[in-house]
Amino acid sequence: MSKKSSAENTRWLNPDEERAWRAYRRMVVAVQAATARDLAAVGLSEPDYEVLSTLSERPDHTSTLREQAAKMRWSRSRLSRHATRMEARGLLERAPDPADGRGCFLVLTAHGLDTLKNAAPTHVASARRHFIDRLSPEDLSALERIARKLEDVEG
Repeated sequence: MSKKSSAENTRWLNPDEERAWRAYRRMVVAVQAATARDLAAVGLSEPDYEVLSTLSERPDHTSTLREQAAKMRWSRSRLSRHATRMEARGLLERAPDPADGRGCFLVLTAHGLDTLKNAAPTHVASARRHFIDRLSPEDLSALERIARKLEDVEG
């Protein structure tokens, strides 16, 4: 009995599917690079902005490391290392999580909130310039429907 190679079992993309896949990848890379460049001009990375904006929306501007890592789809260790760098810049603080001896709370500092408030107009203008304003309301609606279908990549 011979084993089939994975190439023999692969359901290859047809030309339409391949064009769509490549167009999606080019779009994601282009938009992310442009918005990251705009955020860098105000001293933040995209992950910095994600952490700050998420914490700003939470009660007491606090989240557990575990909740934040799940939201960002990062490992706890990756977020912990990133949080260490943000903490060194005074953007957030850590507090012990009594419910999880290995975990901690991430707490937005006043400096972190000010930094976010100063960066938000740049971020919104960037999102508009590189994404929103280039699409029609119908495009945005279709994209939202598509994004909802693809949110759970594990499924």
